[in-house]
Amino acid sequence: MGHPPFAVTVDLVVLTLTGDELCALVVRRGVEPYRGEWALPGGFVRADEDLSDAARRELAEETGLAPGTVHIEQLAGYGAPDRDPRMRVVTVAYLALAPDLPVPRAGTDAAEARWAPVGSLSREHLAFDHDRILADGVERARAKLEYSPLATAFCAPEFTVAELRRVYELVWDTRLDPRNFHRKVTGAEGLLEPTGGTTTRDGGRPARLYRRGKAELLYPPMLRA
Repeated sequence: MGHPPFAVTVDLVVLTLTGDELCALVVRRGVEPYRGEWALPGGFVRADEDLSDAARRELAEETGLAPGTVHIEQLAGYGAPDRDPRMRVVTVAYLALAPDLPVPRAGTDAAEARWAPVGSLSREHLAFDHDRILADGVERARAKLEYSPLATAFCAPEFTVAELRRVYELVWDTRLDPRNFHRKVTGAEGLLEPTGGTTTRDGGRPARLYRRGKAELLYPPMLRA
């Protein structure tokens, strides 16, 4: 008895902050199945590449960003037998984060690409099981802000505490007390490293500039309250 067709793909939850909204990259599919519907970017893993290489290739094709310029990490695997009508397809999803990502360009099998607010996408239906993958990616990002320096991935190389606080507010969709937040982040060991410079781009008095510190985990975790 022969084995049924089987394939492996990668799908990308690419998040950025555009204006005052947390946005995800979506593409309108130009081929079947689900032609004309919105989906997460992704594609089949080539025979000569591993999963992470495939994810970075797809990311570069959709955003034009070179490897190493974007935070990217493996999210989860999805393998429901009926998730793809073509054949048995297992996908490995990746989460990618970066500040001020450029206007996306459609890849080889996409007719259109855009940044869409995460809030609006939660009310739409994406192709395949991409609704679940997107929700898992957003939840991973929100959760990791509690115990890791992930929020700095949304910032420029040098940033102010106010700019970092805005990241937390947009990703968590909540308002934070500025003084309490300043106390927590500047007191978190290894989270921030002063650059010695200042800026007035936030308005008002000059604000200190920071860069990401060397900590990989935060203890105690950043609390949303």
